[in-house]
Amino acid sequence: MGKRIIIDPITRIEGHLRIEVEVENGKVKDAWCSGQMFRGIEMMLRGRDPRDAHHFVQRSCGVCTYVHALSSVKAVEDACKIIIPDNARLVRNLMHGAQFQHDHLVHFYYLHALDWVDIVSALDADPVKTAKLSENVSGHPQKSEYFKEVREKLKTFVTSGQLGLFNNGYWGHSAYVLPPEANLMAASHYLEALSLQAKAARMHAIFGGKNPHPQFLVVGGVTSVADLDVARIGEFEAIWKETCEFIDKIYIPDLLAVASFYKDWGAIGGNNEAFLAYGDFANDAKEENKLMPGGFIRKGLVVESMDPNRITEDVTRAWYEKGTPKHPFNGATRPIQGETNYDTNNQYSWLKAPRYDELAPEVGPLARVLVAYGKGDPAVKKAVDRVLKKLDIGAGALFSTLGRTAARGIETQLIGNAMGGWIDTLKSNIDKGDKKTYQPWAMTDKARGFGLNDVPRGALGHWIEIEGGKIKNYQYVVPSTWNFGPADAKGNKGPVERSLIGTPIADAAKPLEILRTVHSYDPCIACAVHVIDPHTNETYKVQVI
Repeated sequence: MGKRIIIDPITRIEGHLRIEVEVENGKVKDAWCSGQMFRGIEMMLRGRDPRDAHHFVQRSCGVCTYVHALSSVKAVEDACKIIIPDNARLVRNLMHGAQFQHDHLVHFYYLHALDWVDIVSALDADPVKTAKLSENVSGHPQKSEYFKEVREKLKTFVTSGQLGLFNNGYWGHSAYVLPPEANLMAASHYLEALSLQAKAARMHAIFGGKNPHPQFLVVGGVTSVADLDVARIGEFEAIWKETCEFIDKIYIPDLLAVASFYKDWGAIGGNNEAFLAYGDFANDAKEENKLMPGGFIRKGLVVESMDPNRITEDVTRAWYEKGTPKHPFNGATRPIQGETNYDTNNQYSWLKAPRYDELAPEVGPLARVLVAYGKGDPAVKKAVDRVLKKLDIGAGALFSTLGRTAARGIETQLIGNAMGGWIDTLKSNIDKGDKKTYQPWAMTDKARGFGLNDVPRGALGHWIEIEGGKIKNYQYVVPSTWNFGPADAKGNKGPVERSLIGTPIADAAKPLEILRTVHSYDPCIACAVHVIDPHTNETYKVQVI
């Protein structure tokens, strides 16, 4: 007999999301994603000055900090045919790179690691053996006395009966397979990363004045270079170097060490054939060449060019007024009015259903790495092949929860490596007397424009229509809408819904396996997960972190 399971709430994410899955014979048979929060900022922007749009959309999220502002100013720049100065491009790249470094570190250690690392098991670890393990796998090994101190800190939480931030975990679950020493090593790095991520966040404040929501972006460029001195650039560079060292010596070794015990997850959490990447980190002002290339994959690793005109949003299963799929330029945000007008049998989300050529592609780190790998990018190919060889797995394992998690680490390292070149070029430009960071421009009376970026969670696009110098229409499609969107009119499910199908669940009362795949997408919306079996209405209510 099957069971209905309600997990409410899922933490270690941002926002509000509900996921229901139907379980049969110990595996997920079907799944539904339901966004539980209405955004509506598009409605606020109508009639406003396009130059103010980025201040509004940036407040969509406090985790993504400035990425919405970046896409927004690019949309206005596209409409007004503005090409920004080289220094502005460099600063935008550096700030975006800092976003990736901070975001991916926070995701791995604080949002995803505890799906694989059993904190309570770490109490049984031998500090001497842990030190030996650290020496073998970490680029920053610690002595046994250090691990003994960490173990005692964790023991204080457990013996007091108040696990605090570790409360309500599925500790002792059969799906946890790391030995105690690996758990203790990972837990110690969890604690070490707390101070490092705070420093990484400061990189945004150095150029942008504050974090979150730095205030350095303007349509036409940036405002923070003309008054830069050697000390300020040096402070940014010093934090960047420290962050890169942590990534190289701790994050990547931890990722590979943990993955080596969970290689079976190279066949779980996939099911997506289509992948979309806009590409990002321009190497020239016209953005004709990028560090991360854009492209679209229908199946395998065959990459097509990406055409933004093929993007539509379907609202059939969402809580919006009925309509046919529309391109964002023609899209509308019209929530259903009146409680009696909701179709509770067919509509189940505030998220629309984005589609590319009527397909529902996955976006994010895995999509970007697959596109770059399929295009033969030398740096990406070398990094991916190294990981596959280290784990002794085939390329097919990339299309999975394991692959998604590994891709995030790979791109964090590659982007961090590229930031050094941008810093050097910026310093060189300033030394030569080139301090131009802004291109004067004039507001157009009537135009359309769009801004595309690939941000930590995936493809982000903003579309604006200007008329009379004001905003006539504004739409944006965010990564978690692509990944967590509902089914469309044809019944085609979204990427996360498909990824959950086939997931094994060892303990119906503790569906840890669902969390692993959901968290692997780094959702920027909070979730409630429901597991439904058609043969019974038996229900568990549990709390998770």
